[in-house]
Amino acid sequence: MTVNQVVRPDFARTDVDVELVAETTVGAAEVLARLEKEPWPTGLMSFNALASTDGETSLVYTQWAEGAADPGLVRRVSGSDPVEYRLYRSGNRDNSAIPGCIVVVSVEFDGADPQRQRRWVDTVFDALASEKKPAPGGISGHFHVSTDGTRVLNYAEWTDEQSHRDALARSGRGTVGVSDEWRKVQEFPGVRGSGFRRYRMVRGLSLGLSAKESA
Repeated sequence: MTVNQVVRPDFARTDVDVELVAETTVGAAEVLARLEKEPWPTGLMSFNALASTDGETSLVYTQWAEGAADPGLVRRVSGSDPVEYRLYRSGNRDNSAIPGCIVVVSVEFDGADPQRQRRWVDTVFDALASEKKPAPGGISGHFHVSTDGTRVLNYAEWTDEQSHRDALARSGRGTVGVSDEWRKVQEFPGVRGSGFRRYRMVRGLSLGLSAKESA
């Protein structure tokens, strides 16, 4: 078994069954220190720790093989209960760009409805496609839907934090685009709450993933 150091998560990795994700006030370095005391579980494909740019939270993003997800491990190292997700849809603008910031957008709905989760994501993609001049600095977006049907997480990679700030300022309404199609996203029925937080990658470990290994 070979565990590689990686510089960032491969959000669109195709051999993953589910992702367990936990937001925590435990520092990313401490999370990784706790992980080092644990044996690497069979079926854990990757483990990534991200630190928020405001210094308030860390995000633990883990990928698991089919039938192997271990919420207990994530809970022990993060101190928080993880949520189970599956990747639904990804979009990439520039695979060669190196992200300096990961914007994690979270959306919660007023009840379980897997079809509604996917419709919301599709509405976002329609809005993105309607942009004549996409915001500079946007690299990719990877939309995950919770397996309980109540949440969506988008991991949006940007070249840097300022590019994301500039995109929001350009629209003037809290979206990364200026097209009127974004109103459909903002007015989508059944959304209980939404928000985002900016993160930077601290460290990643991955089993059998070589494309993004560090030098």
